[in-house]
Amino acid sequence: MRRLISALVALLAVVACAPAAPPAPSAPPPAPAAGASPPAPTTTTPYLAAPGEAPMAIRVATCAVTGGFVHLYTALEADLFTKYGLQVELTNIGGSGAALAALTTNEIQFLYCAADATIDGLASGIDAQIVAAPLVGLVWLLIARPEIRTVAELRGKAVGVPRAGDLADRLSRLVLERHGLRPNEDVDIRPTGGSQPERYQAMLADIVQGNVLTPPMDARARQDGLNVIYDLADLGLPSIYSSAHASNASIRDRPQMVGRFVAALAEAVYYTEKHPDAARQALRKVLSLDDPDALDAAYQAYAIKHINRRLRIPYDAVTAAIEDARAQGAPVVKRAQEVATNQFADDLDRTGFLQQLWGSELGPP
Repeated sequence: MRRLISALVALLAVVACAPAAPPAPSAPPPAPAAGASPPAPTTTTPYLAAPGEAPMAIRVATCAVTGGFVHLYTALEADLFTKYGLQVELTNIGGSGAALAALTTNEIQFLYCAADATIDGLASGIDAQIVAAPLVGLVWLLIARPEIRTVAELRGKAVGVPRAGDLADRLSRLVLERHGLRPNEDVDIRPTGGSQPERYQAMLADIVQGNVLTPPMDARARQDGLNVIYDLADLGLPSIYSSAHASNASIRDRPQMVGRFVAALAEAVYYTEKHPDAARQALRKVLSLDDPDALDAAYQAYAIKHINRRLRIPYDAVTAAIEDARAQGAPVVKRAQEVATNQFADDLDRTGFLQQLWGSELGPP
């Protein structure tokens, strides 16, 4: 039942030939003094555009509108891509199938999507890979009605899921089993359809008594007197959430472009953490969300709690997702190292880029 995190929405349900190898970077600067923020990357890094270099126009698509894409939204809001020589046009292509098709035909050069929404297609032969993972871990929360304060108290009740067999269904079953409850015996697993907000309304109406949802739905739940009774991160399952994807053609023929995009995302992770007001403003604009509690819940979940500063893709999580896809009947033909590559994330370490960003805050690999 272990599987990567899907492209569920957080609230609204909603590519020049290969260049020569870059010059060896100078040694990373010393760690900043206590309490000081490390400097942003300078021209000593191999990723920044050369003076007078014409920007490279690229199209980046998201497969949903979600707080989980806060780093991409913040990078655009703060114009971080420009100094990396990238002129980004953002679009949204609903659904991972259509988005992956656009990626492989070079209609878009990068796809930003939750890995669980793409892993079946990638493992089944789609000519693209995950190239960076800014967020890892299970972000879901089990939320229940006011009278239910523990998972055990769901006995005799119903938990809502969009569809039988989908990610929310499997996660809900796993949580119940971890707490000694038998799905559809002790607790009814009830497909209700609909988006997260619609399933939330079904819970308010007492049609179901619990739901697995993502931030910032937890902020709304607390305002309405509901309870967050389990954090699915406590399951300890290897998983990936928001991820950047590129076609194999881009990885092979335009590695400088891919490397610059990944470097810009790495700075976006840093910038988002160090500039929470700017990140919240980016979320406010994209999600049309004004509730400060909801904005803070989204920020804390996606910019702090589940952050992956090195952007490396955990292959164990990819393998688990591939095996789950196989078990679900997907025609799997690839292994994890063909579905995802850490060559660009590893270069961030090798060049000293991450150390220049974070200094001593980066921590061990």
